[in-house]
Amino acid sequence: MRKVDLNGEWTLAQVGRSKEIKGTVPGCVHADLIAAGEIDDPYYRDNEDHLQWIGEVDWVYSRSFEVSSEIVECDTVLLDCEGLDTFAEIRLNGVEIAKTDNMFRHWKVDTKNALKAGTNDISIIFRSTYPYIKQKQEEHPLHCVGRGETTVDGSNWVRKEQCNYGWDWGPILVTCGIWRSISVQAWSHAKIGDLKIEQSHIDDGKVRMLSKVGVTDFDAGSPATLECTLSYNGDVLNTNAVRVDGDELEVDFVVDQPQLWWPAGTGAQPLYDIEVKLLSSDGECLDSQRKRIGIRRLELIRETDEWGESFVFRANGRDFFAKGANWIPADTFDARVTSEQLRDLLVSAVDANMNCIRVWGGGLYERDEFYDLCDELGLVVWQDFMFACSAYPAHEKSFLENVRQEAIDNVKRLRHHASIILWCGNNELEQIDPVIGDGERQMRWHHYSELFDKLLKEVVDSCDGERTYWPSSEHSPVGNRVGYDEDGKKCSQDPRWGDAHLWDVWHGREPFEWYRGSYHRFCSEFGFQSFPHPATVESYTKESDRNITSYVMERHQRSPIGNSAIINYMLDWFRLPVGYENTVWLSQILQGFAIKYAVEHWRRNMPRCMGAVYWQLNDCWPVASWASIDSHYRWKALHYAARKFFAPVLISGVEKPESKSVEIHLTSDEVEQQELRVEAYWCCMNGDVELVYKETERTPRNGSRRVTDLDLSAVLERDGPRGGLLYLKALSGEEVITDNLVYFAKPKHLDFGKPEITTELSSNDAGDSILTVSTDKPSFCVWLGIEGDPDVRWSDNFFPLMPGHPVVVRMGESSKVEDLKTAIVVKDLTDTH
Repeated sequence: MRKVDLNGEWTLAQVGRSKEIKGTVPGCVHADLIAAGEIDDPYYRDNEDHLQWIGEVDWVYSRSFEVSSEIVECDTVLLDCEGLDTFAEIRLNGVEIAKTDNMFRHWKVDTKNALKAGTNDISIIFRSTYPYIKQKQEEHPLHCVGRGETTVDGSNWVRKEQCNYGWDWGPILVTCGIWRSISVQAWSHAKIGDLKIEQSHIDDGKVRMLSKVGVTDFDAGSPATLECTLSYNGDVLNTNAVRVDGDELEVDFVVDQPQLWWPAGTGAQPLYDIEVKLLSSDGECLDSQRKRIGIRRLELIRETDEWGESFVFRANGRDFFAKGANWIPADTFDARVTSEQLRDLLVSAVDANMNCIRVWGGGLYERDEFYDLCDELGLVVWQDFMFACSAYPAHEKSFLENVRQEAIDNVKRLRHHASIILWCGNNELEQIDPVIGDGERQMRWHHYSELFDKLLKEVVDSCDGERTYWPSSEHSPVGNRVGYDEDGKKCSQDPRWGDAHLWDVWHGREPFEWYRGSYHRFCSEFGFQSFPHPATVESYTKESDRNITSYVMERHQRSPIGNSAIINYMLDWFRLPVGYENTVWLSQILQGFAIKYAVEHWRRNMPRCMGAVYWQLNDCWPVASWASIDSHYRWKALHYAARKFFAPVLISGVEKPESKSVEIHLTSDEVEQQELRVEAYWCCMNGDVELVYKETERTPRNGSRRVTDLDLSAVLERDGPRGGLLYLKALSGEEVITDNLVYFAKPKHLDFGKPEITTELSSNDAGDSILTVSTDKPSFCVWLGIEGDPDVRWSDNFFPLMPGHPVVVRMGESSKVEDLKTAIVVKDLTDTH
């Protein structure tokens, strides 16, 4: 095959205007306008409001390119467009050769009659989606999330990244452009059109690998051979070949001792290469494809049990608790996300002991590199199709066919990835009342079912065949999926089965204690907001803006209840903070505390609950949000908390005020048991520490158990519920494996004295900076920083600190600050008020 790469420099202009600027492909209009200095940073202050015109006008990308006569003379010549956003008109040498209407599709356009040898001129006009949206909403109005407040009403008519039109955490910055690679491809021989790899796990641990290959332009008069090779770490393990005698071929072999791929924390992630070559009779390679795979069995297990029906992920015969977060696009303008940034976010997920990422349905089918990284890191991927929170025009046959091709393109592109465990039809269409029904703006149930129960399932079954298709998240597989039960509760949230999005805390304003009454099988969304790092706030504000009620701060808060909810919950648990920066820090501590409260409860209830995937991992711009990593890739307190509450072994406690006792629980994801020394200390506010429990306990096998009910009546009667904290530790030898804190009064009511916190800086044999942090009085939360270096990460941060129990932390990377000792900043909860 011959190829002309069209990535790189193009010319960009607004249609009808003469001014041209440099355009970059892959890319988008906003990124190019920023690079050319034509617009200010859309993320700064309220610049977003002044840039709405960009999405309301048409744009054109154009360039010239050279083509040889050999390409023009090929039998097949295509323009291969991996991503056009969205309403595009493609013109080659003045001839319109295609129109496109779906950002998510892979477009292949016949250019045989329009291409010429020598210089060719191509232009791609991107029409604004707004006129189409307005027209369709007038003809047949459909419910749209946000309804013109946080989103553009009617954007659900367009097959485009939905959050590009705004969300309750994202801006309205409607862009367009050639957002993925583009090239001219030509050939005059048989070509590999499709490669599907199936694995069957047979007796004695062996695996049969079957490569199903589609061959296009097959010519019986031109003998050819299809050769398939399996390699591991560069070593060829198996090779097999068959004669090409049709357009659908199969090549198989057996792997005798496969190295199995496991989710993070449960084993290694070995990856094999399968290469398929199409060889002519004289051995010339006519075409080839290579896929990197993991040998594994990933399953969603739904079995009747004492609580209803299980919802548990299983890898290679072993159930595992899904620990993770929801993923949104890493930038409003996808092309700006670098490989380093993508890796950093996903490595950060694994560093926080996650094993699962849910790619949310209001964003993008991510680039190949994203899934490659998940394969390498052991992050299993819950993959939504791109539908979220709105009614969609499934009554239109053209819409359904467009979506069918979109689904085929992306399932075929991604199905070989070891990490993908499940395909999900949509996000929350069954949960949100206005979406499905017989009223104006609603989808009819039979239209919903045609798309999400039938069409997408058919694509997954035919193009994948290995993975489960799940119609919606949240979804109840039993009963009235979109109705209410006799108690007035949503059937989609029935705790007996399926997955649930639990927003009673936050949107429902329920207290954190509500979580402990939730016994759902798999919690695929729940969350709590906080503000980003103060240095991140500085990137989008002037000094005068830095008050959470300022206009700019509220423009960077898209939840309708946003800042007021943060403050109301904050005042329920903590004392009123003094000043803007303390408010920011306390919001992060509160966020981590909320999600910890939920996750620990659900992990204590294994195997009844087998998944906690919080909303959300990341941000697409600088904003107050539910993310645990802000838009500048700075870990919030929640992400440090996740490292502990998602740890392989967890100690936790449940206070029982009525009996003046504490349930102590050990939870473990590990199959192998450990003997740990469990210790509990009552830490008085004056600094006195008393050992109240010490026993050797065995961790459970991939489960949770209550190890004791600890009677604390004596110390509580002596000191009162406000007079101390219970500090829990589980140790192997002298190594602290896990620790935690239990309290009988809210932190705002505890009698904290001002602790004297000391630090000692040293280094280890590897040259890492090590900080030992000690205190004379209990501290509910201590956090560390480096003056002048907000990007430094620590092995632990935002941690409780008790007298006689110093915490040793390692700096994750070398700081750019020269005098590190004097630059260390240590803060404690009492510093906020």
